[in-house]
Amino acid sequence: MTQSGGTDGRPSGLSAYVAVTAAYWAFMLTDGALRMLVLLHFHTLGFTPVQLAYLFVLYEFAGMATNLSAGWIAARFGLASTLYAGLGLQVVALLALAQLDPGWQIGFSVAFVMVVQGLSGVAKDLAKMSSKSAVKLLAPKDGDGLFRWVAVLTGSKNAVKGLGFLLGAGLLALAGFTMATLVMAAVLVAILIAVAVAMPAGLPAGRKDAKFSEVFSKSSNINWLSAARVFLFGARDVWFVVGIPVYFYAVLSDGTEEGNRATFFLIGSFMALWIIFYGAIQASAPRLLRAADRSEADLIAAARHWASALAAIPALLAIAAWAAGQPALWLTVTLVLGLLAFGALFAVNSSLHSYLILAFTKDERVTMDVGFYYMANAGGRLLGTVLSGLTYQLGGVPACLGTAAVMVALSALAAGRLQKNTQSEAEA
Repeated sequence: MTQSGGTDGRPSGLSAYVAVTAAYWAFMLTDGALRMLVLLHFHTLGFTPVQLAYLFVLYEFAGMATNLSAGWIAARFGLASTLYAGLGLQVVALLALAQLDPGWQIGFSVAFVMVVQGLSGVAKDLAKMSSKSAVKLLAPKDGDGLFRWVAVLTGSKNAVKGLGFLLGAGLLALAGFTMATLVMAAVLVAILIAVAVAMPAGLPAGRKDAKFSEVFSKSSNINWLSAARVFLFGARDVWFVVGIPVYFYAVLSDGTEEGNRATFFLIGSFMALWIIFYGAIQASAPRLLRAADRSEADLIAAARHWASALAAIPALLAIAAWAAGQPALWLTVTLVLGLLAFGALFAVNSSLHSYLILAFTKDERVTMDVGFYYMANAGGRLLGTVLSGLTYQLGGVPACLGTAAVMVALSALAAGRLQKNTQSEAEA
C-alpha cells in the first residue's frame, strides 16, 4: 500500500485519517438522531414495544447484508467510494423519511419506515466498514499505534452518536419530525461535499481481481472474535433499543403534551450521556489497559476477563428489577447507575474487539475481514433489537436485563477460544 505525502507516507496518512474521522462523525451524529427520532415519534403514536422493534429490524438486517458485500466492494472499487456512498445513502434515507404521512395506516407506516431504515442501515455499514478499514492502513505500525488510532476513532464516534441522541430528542420536541429530518439531510449534504473536496490521497483505489468468496475468512481467530461480537452487541441492544427507553417513558411521562416534551429531553439526555460516557471510556481503553506495555497475547486474555466481569452487571440489575416488582424511584436510580457501569465495562470490551480484528487481519484483505466482522456486529444488533421488544413485552425490564447477562456470558465463552496470532492464522 502506497501513500502520497512524505517519504514514509505518514503526513498523507494522518490527513486521510482526519478526513475519514470527520466524515464518520457527521454520519454518526445523524444516525443517533434518527434512531431517537423514530423511537420516540412512533412510541407517541401508540406503537407497541414489538412494533417499535420491527422498525429497526430491517436496519440491522440490511447492515448484515451490507457488511458481507461491502468488504468486497471496497476491495474492488476503493475505500473512498464506499465512504461517500454511505454518506449519500443516508441523505436519501432522511429525505424519504420526511415524506412520512401521519394519515397512513399503521401497517403501511411500519413497512415504509422499515424500508427507509433498511436503507439507512446500508449507509451506516458502508461508512463504518470504510472508516475502520482505513485505520488499519493509515495507523502507525509501531507500538500501540494501531490500538490508539482505532480507539480514538471508535470512542469519538460513539460520543458523537450520543450527541445525536440528544439532538434527535431536541429536534423532535422543538421542530417536529419532518423538519428534523430535513435539517439533518441538509447538514449531511454540506459535510459530504466538504469531505469529498478535502479528502487527500492515501486510501486504496481497489483491485479489479477481488473475488466475493474472499469475504469468508479461514482464520479461526477472526471467526471466534466475530461470534463474540454477535453476543456482546446483542447484550447491549436487548435493553438499549426498546426496553429502557420505553420503561423510562412509562415512569417519567404524565401523559400531557408538555410532559411528553420534557420526557423526550430526559430520555434523550440519558441515552446521549450513556453513549458519550461509553465513547470516552472506549477512547481511553489503550491507556486503561496499559496496551503499550502488553503483548497481543495479554490483550487476548483481557478480552476474556473483561467479558466475564461485564456479565455480572445486567444479572444483578435484573435481580433488582425483579425484586422491585413495580417501577420505583430507587429502581430507576439503580438502573441509571448500573447501566453507566455496564457502559464502562462494555466500552473496554468493545475497544478490545475493535483492536483485535485489525491485529488479526492483513493489509491486503482488511476490508474483507472487517466487513465480515461487522456483519457479525450487525447480526448481534439484529438479535438484540428483536429480543428487546419481545422480552420487554413478555417480562419487562427484568427479562431484558436477564437476557443481556446470558448473552454477555456467551460472548465471554467465544472470546475464550481466541489464540495468540500467527502468520498462518492471519492468512485466509
